[in-house]
Parts: sequence; structure tokens; C-alpha cells
Amino acid sequence: MVKATWNGVTLGESSETVVVENNHYFPLDAIEPATLKPSATTSVCPWKGTAHYYTVVADGAENKDAAWYYPEPKSAAAQIKGRVAFWKGVKVG
Repeated sequence: MVKATWNGVTLGESSETVVVENNHYFPLDAIEPATLKPSATTSVCPWKGTAHYYTVVADGAENKDAAWYYPEPKSAAAQIKGRVAFWKGVKVG
């Protein structure tokens, strides 16, 4: 079981993460919805496509753009569609 935590709060956990470039992508339904706040930020990966971000919210604090997902990944990254990954101090393990 892989767990994502930040600021003392469990954001999600799953035994069905997909690892791409050393990042665990959690199924969206394994993440506590109240911990993700939509962000307008996007970035582009040449082989995965356009990433969209969430601000992580936990125990009254916000971690801007600390989660990302690919709503329409390129075919090479199809396995991460509907999944969320974390960074910026979020502990995953």
C-alpha cells in the first residue's frame, strides 16, 4: 500500500499506483477529494502531454500546485489517465 501525506494529513492511499519517472500516480478515487483544489496551472511534457495541477489542502494549509494529472495523456502515457501524482513536500511511500 502506497500512501501520500502532507501536513500530517493522509491525502490518499492505494495498492494500485502506476510508477512513471519515479512518481507514483494514484487512482483519483483513492484520493480524499477535499484535499485537492483545482489550479489554473498547466505544463507540457513532450511525451506525456499537458499536465494540469491541483493545490493540496490539508489541515488549513495550502501547497500550491503540489499535485498534477494528465486529463488527456498522449498514447505513450495512457496508463496514467485518471491518476494523480504529488511533489513539493508531499511524502509518498
